[in-house]
Amino acid sequence: MSAVNITNVAVLDNPSAFLNPFQFEISYECLTPLKDDLEWKLTYVGSAEDETYDQLLESVLVGPVNVGNYRFVLQADPPDPSKIRDEDIIGVTVLLLTCSYVGQEFIRVGYYVNNDYGEEQLREEPPPKLLIDKVQRNILADKPRVTKFPINFHPENNETSDQPPASSPDQLTEVNGADVNVPETNGAEENVPEINGTEEKPPVSSS
Repeated sequence: MSAVNITNVAVLDNPSAFLNPFQFEISYECLTPLKDDLEWKLTYVGSAEDETYDQLLESVLVGPVNVGNYRFVLQADPPDPSKIRDEDIIGVTVLLLTCSYVGQEFIRVGYYVNNDYGEEQLREEPPPKLLIDKVQRNILADKPRVTKFPINFHPENNETSDQPPASSPDQLTEVNGADVNVPETNGAEENVPEINGTEEKPPVSSS
């Protein structure tokens, strides 16, 4: 059983201009106190064929992590268009929101992102040179793909026999009320619970 569960992810300011910051309101619950901070990352996939074009947009440490419900807004700068090939800017790509504990990724939320010109005339007759200030992005917030990985949340009590497997992710099937199709793993579905109780805002610091 995971010590931390995401209970909701709300995509703010969407659709938006390509050059606007990303904003995600993340809610999660902690079921057991943890000694170290959680590390949240947002990564933009710049090319489906070449991962060297991926850009880490933000990485923040959130803590302390005590038992309770939490909510915070993760804001990240947009990807640097100069590091993306023009032919890969327009079209569909992927945005990855991940959370790790002591270097172990245990949750990954993937969103498809559709980039296109906001003006119909530009969509019908694309200019020979990309006009990045005219490009709009639309995150498909109602269709996230969520994968949960088993990790050791208490490495300070670690014994070799207690190490969880590095593969075979568990399943989450609901974020923002939208059903998510994920590969079958252990044959058991797990639903994201609702937020209840008092919400807390943990401190956030850039790593």
